Amino acid sequence: MKEIQEYFHIEKPIIGMIHTKGTDDEDVFRRAKEEIDIYRQHHVDAVLVEPYFGTYPQVARVLEYLKNAQFGIPYGVNCLNVDAMGFELAIQYDCAFLQLDSVVGHVKPRDEPTLDAFFRLYRSRCQAFVMGGVRFKYQPVLSEHTVEEDLQIATTRCDGVCVTQDKTGQETSLEKIITFRRTLGDFPLFVCAGVTPENIASQLQYADGAVVGSYFKQGHKDSGDLCPEYVQQLMDAVQLARNSH
Repeated sequence: MKEIQEYFHIEKPIIGMIHTKGTDDEDVFRRAKEEIDIYRQHHVDAVLVEPYFGTYPQVARVLEYLKNAQFGIPYGVNCLNVDAMGFELAIQYDCAFLQLDSVVGHVKPRDEPTLDAFFRLYRSRCQAFVMGGVRFKYQPVLSEHTVEEDLQIATTRCDGVCVTQDKTGQETSLEKIITFRRTLGDFPLFVCAGVTPENIASQLQYADGAVVGSYFKQGHKDSGDLCPEYVQQLMDAVQLARNSH
C-alpha cells in the first residue's frame, strides 16, 4: 500500500481544484496561475487540474507550467471521462497523483475483467498515487456487487478511495464516510465533495484527506471565482483539526 505522505508530503492533505475556467486559452491559463498562487499562499497542500470547464490541451498547459515551475507543491490530474488520458498526462507531466471518478461498478459486469486489465496495465506504467471513486457523484452504478464488495475490489485498482454524495458541492454524509472507512480499514480514503470549515474536523476523523472545489469559490459554487478568504477559512479549520488530533 502506497503511503500518502510519500506523495503529498503531509498526513491528511487538502487538495485544491483547478477547474480550467476562462473565456479562451489565455484566460484559462492566467486564471489557473492565479489560483495556484492563491493555493500556495494559503498553504493548501496540493492542486488537482481537470477539464471541468476547459479542455484537454488547456489542462496539459497548466500541468506543463506546474512541472516547469517546480513549486514543490504536489499536483495531479483528473481527465474526467477519458481515464487513459489521465494516466498519460500523469506520466508525461510527472504528476504526484491522479484522480479517476470511478474504478469499479460503473461498467457492465461483463466489462469488469477488461477494466481490471486496464488498471493493471496503466498502474504498471504510471508511478503516481491513484485516487479512485466508488459510488461517486454522477457515475452510473451497474454493479451486481454490494458497495462493500466493490470497495474491496477498488483496493486492488487504486491507492486511495474517493467518496462523495450525489452531486458537486453536496456534503458527503458522515454515515457514508464511516461505512467506507469500516470496510476499507486503514486503506486511504478521500472525501471529494461538500467539504466546509464546519464539517472538516469530523470528516478528517475518518478520512485521510479531502479534495475541495466549490467551497473555495465565490458563492461556494463551482462556477464562481476562487476566493482567497474562503481558502483561508477552510485551511484555518483544517489546522485546528490537525492540532486537536
